[in-house]
Amino acid sequence: MSRKFLCLAIAAVLLAACHDNSVEITGILEYPQKGEYIFLDELKSNELLAVDSVMVSADGRFDFKREIKSPSFYLLKINQNNFLTMLLEPGQKIKLTSHNDSLNYPVTVTGSVGTMLMAEYNHTLRKTIARISGLSAIYDQNAGNPGLPAIVDSLDKLGQGYLNDMNKFTKDYIDRNLSSLVSLVALYQQVAPKVYILNPKKDFSYFVKVDSSLFPRYPHYEPVETLHRQVEELKMVYRDNPSTAAGTGENMVAPEIALPSPEGDTIRLSSTRGSIVLLDFWASWCGPCRAENPNLVEAYKKYHYLGFQIFQVSLDKTREAWLKGIKDDHLDKWIHVSDVKYWKSDVVPMYNIEAIPSNFLLDKEGRIIASNLRGGALDRKLEELFK
Repeated sequence: MSRKFLCLAIAAVLLAACHDNSVEITGILEYPQKGEYIFLDELKSNELLAVDSVMVSADGRFDFKREIKSPSFYLLKINQNNFLTMLLEPGQKIKLTSHNDSLNYPVTVTGSVGTMLMAEYNHTLRKTIARISGLSAIYDQNAGNPGLPAIVDSLDKLGQGYLNDMNKFTKDYIDRNLSSLVSLVALYQQVAPKVYILNPKKDFSYFVKVDSSLFPRYPHYEPVETLHRQVEELKMVYRDNPSTAAGTGENMVAPEIALPSPEGDTIRLSSTRGSIVLLDFWASWCGPCRAENPNLVEAYKKYHYLGFQIFQVSLDKTREAWLKGIKDDHLDKWIHVSDVKYWKSDVVPMYNIEAIPSNFLLDKEGRIIASNLRGGALDRKLEELFK
């Protein structure tokens, strides 16, 4: 072999190595199920694209190989509730070990810094979710306790404290990893369905911060483009109406609601003008909501004759469950409406509802004067208004 040919061959090998777009994922599942499949999906802004699947061997081993041109998010999953979000980059050789039923919390991950960072974040997130779930267990244990409203208030404060701690941790995590795509995933984490850790209104500065860092680096990556559009749209909204930047805030006129009553008539929130109104969002499946209902009954008895009204909006899944909840909790004295669409109700994005119970106290002109008043706090505010 000539010296010239040898140099060309070496150069070709080096060039191929520099342009290695393949990603290899080698894993072991502990305690695999016989005939079990594991799937690899590409994570887009609004969809998952199935790209590959393999059967896990009897000893739990599996492997994938895929060509990618730039850093991208993928899901390694067994089913819809058991998956690991991965940040794959060209040339990576990833090895992981996980229990069969908890891919999201792998025992070990090597070869992918982004995936390792997300796994570490999930470890802290799992602790927070466990603490909040523990509060639900305490509520269930005290379901028949006469002092339940006070217990609910205490649990609410603890839960909000856990959420605030996770909010701070997430912001610190983003600050530490601002140049990485993992910061994009952190923006949209939840501790429960519809309960987001970061709020695009209250925590808007972090959405701007991540967008400003990632968009110049990945201007053509779809999830980054989606964030950029969202941030630009919100900037325009806040520029045109600065008061919306803090969410549905005090002194704002409550957005109009026009939904069916139990009798099928469409009732508008604006029809209550002239009264002090508690706009309350609840559902028959929501334990804390049901625990708060007796307080609403007492407040209505005490202040209705002075001009107090309740406009209660249900996020129930079915009409039958909604009506049964009204009957069982003796709520038939005031106004009820619902489109029975659960979390897809039109009111959810309108009022930025992330959890229930949730309420807004409105003055006689329909302006918001307070929010999330429960138990004694609601009674004290009404006493102040009507004295």
